[in-house]
Amino acid sequence: MSRERLKRGTLPPAQENIEKLQKVVEEGNYYGAQQMYKSISARYVSAQRYSEALDILQSGACIQLKHGQITCGAELAVLFVETLVKGKIPYNSDALDRVRKIYKMFPQIPLPQHLLDDDEMEQISEALGAAKIRVDGCSSFLKAALKWSVEFGAHKSGSPELHVMLAEYIYSESSEVDMVRVSNHFVRGNSPKKFASVLVNFMGKCYPDEDDLAIARAILMYLAMGNLRDANYLMDEIKKQLESNQLDFPQSDLIQFIIYLLQTC
Repeated sequence: MSRERLKRGTLPPAQENIEKLQKVVEEGNYYGAQQMYKSISARYVSAQRYSEALDILQSGACIQLKHGQITCGAELAVLFVETLVKGKIPYNSDALDRVRKIYKMFPQIPLPQHLLDDDEMEQISEALGAAKIRVDGCSSFLKAALKWSVEFGAHKSGSPELHVMLAEYIYSESSEVDMVRVSNHFVRGNSPKKFASVLVNFMGKCYPDEDDLAIARAILMYLAMGNLRDANYLMDEIKKQLESNQLDFPQSDLIQFIIYLLQTC
């Protein structure tokens, strides 16, 4: 029997380790569990039992995130993607669904509003720090997943679904929204309807001279990519949602130029 097969024979089914490690997390020993997740999954990778290594890492990422251990969960999530690469796992609906399940475990927590005193200022300072950790962790995970998707079968720009996930999380969790970054991912995604919803939401809280710029930027990004269909859909959907919410569509020279541009393309 080869050394490789001997290695395979020394490892129990992954579920045994998953159950054992879940108990360690539930006992509150997050750091100890983290080290065990990393070391045990590495043994399965070394034995080329990639599917079981992925099961362990997915379980670990999800349960750490469930318990609010964002840094630990994000680290295991990135290791999950690195294992997809090592195992040369193709980009398909099953693999994407596993990535999505981890993504959905990243918390979405509204920032506190209407601060009145020093205690509440301290509260928002802590909340901003926690939000940055969430955004950085989720972004690292999804950026790694995008690179994997490019290498193993998705569109040359990366999985559209992953771009939408990243755009939505950055928008919902960032204390200061970078709409350029958000738009950059949405235009590479496959949901102009969600993009329109985000833009309408942004228009409700941005400075008055930023709403037309946000719309124009989005339309021009789509056009630069040769995607006239989604550019037109986005414009129509923004108008529809604004009307539904009884809000006015912005009127400016920039918007008039964009409307004219769409008509001539």
